[in-house]
Amino acid sequence: MSVSITPRTTAAWQAADTRHYLHPFTDFKQLANEGARIIVRADGVYLHDSEGNQILDGMSGLWCVNVGYGRRELADAAYQQMLELPYYNSFFKSSHPPAIELATLLAQVSPPQFSRVFYTGSGSEANDTIVRMVRRYWDIKGEPSRRIIISRENAYHGSTMAGASLGGMKSMHAQGGLPIPGITHIEQPHWFENGGDLPRDEYGLHAARRLEARIEEVGPGNVGAFIGEPIQGAGGVIIPPDTYWPEIQRICDRYGILLVADEVICGFGRLGHWFGSTAFGFRPDLMSMAKGITSGYQPLGGVMVSDKVAEVLVDQGGEFHHGYTYSGHPVACAVAARNIRILIDEGIVERVRADTGPYLQQRWRELAAHPLVGEARGMGFIGALELVADKATRRFRPDRGATGLICRDHCFANGLVMRAVQDTMIIAPPLIMERSHIDELIEKAWRCLDLTARDLGAR
Repeated sequence: MSVSITPRTTAAWQAADTRHYLHPFTDFKQLANEGARIIVRADGVYLHDSEGNQILDGMSGLWCVNVGYGRRELADAAYQQMLELPYYNSFFKSSHPPAIELATLLAQVSPPQFSRVFYTGSGSEANDTIVRMVRRYWDIKGEPSRRIIISRENAYHGSTMAGASLGGMKSMHAQGGLPIPGITHIEQPHWFENGGDLPRDEYGLHAARRLEARIEEVGPGNVGAFIGEPIQGAGGVIIPPDTYWPEIQRICDRYGILLVADEVICGFGRLGHWFGSTAFGFRPDLMSMAKGITSGYQPLGGVMVSDKVAEVLVDQGGEFHHGYTYSGHPVACAVAARNIRILIDEGIVERVRADTGPYLQQRWRELAAHPLVGEARGMGFIGALELVADKATRRFRPDRGATGLICRDHCFANGLVMRAVQDTMIIAPPLIMERSHIDELIEKAWRCLDLTARDLGAR
């Protein structure tokens, strides 16, 4: 059998892509008709496509390339580890230095209640592990009825069966008969869309108390945990009011349920803190993570397990029948450790908190003056623009989602990656952006908003 991979032109790559590659979260027919954009290399904060275009990556890949592209230190870490120990599993009472060293480092940068990690290959796997671990914890505690996990509408916790069930996206639930039993959802804390005439802080309490109402509805003795992203990312960068997370913490404490922070997007500096739960001042019992742990250079995820939970699992639990072939993969762990060292040594998290993050938010909020923008919100290195028909009433256009797609396509054509979530435009740039890059991002975003307004006027 002879094997040949010959595409070199954009058209040839696109044809081969259409014939052989099924993309995630994609209308396959539509993509086949349009052809994929072929990204061939990247450096710093820029992507380069097969047509020679330079593109400012306003989404750091998929919320993950925190230290930017082209970091030779990470390539060297992978290469050296591949030569020394390219793979071994963590089953059969075995371990290896990269997994141990990374676990030690994660305990040092995580909030003080955490000293142990369970490794996975992705954020989706981490949240699958959360479901198993929460239920195992309560089984050991002698309360097996505590199986229900409460999440939020429009949340995103991955696309596996359990991850998609934890998430609250109706389009995902419609495919495959989700959610699985034992998972229920409450209102997301989205003031712009759900707050009405309530002040933000009052609405934050209102949204948080939906949790208490749901606990009472299903029975306090049946609830094992509440899970939430500190800031909902894929749902549209939903930043809760300041009153929200303290009230969630109070409710979880009152009913004795586990509090789970999905830090897959917010973790490793995105908000100017190592983890989003620190930024919002709450104390999770479990913390899922991925993406920025390796800056996307290797697939790796994990669950930070608090001492409170670990003591039950370790001291009383016996065997935990759960794990993955690539749990604690040595190459991924070596890259993650080097990535975290870069974040520490270069002071990247502190710079986002004290300098570039505030500057990005200052410039980002200038976009609120644009006629299309109903709200410009953000925190650290994450932001959202609501594209509306009427600013005063916060009203979207009837064909919701169409405006966002128009704007997204203009961004692609003008050298900027900015993602559309219905009519919400979102960014999460690499944490290494300088002020000049931020200025370039804002200039391009404004131009694309103008082009979008032009097209809407023509329609």
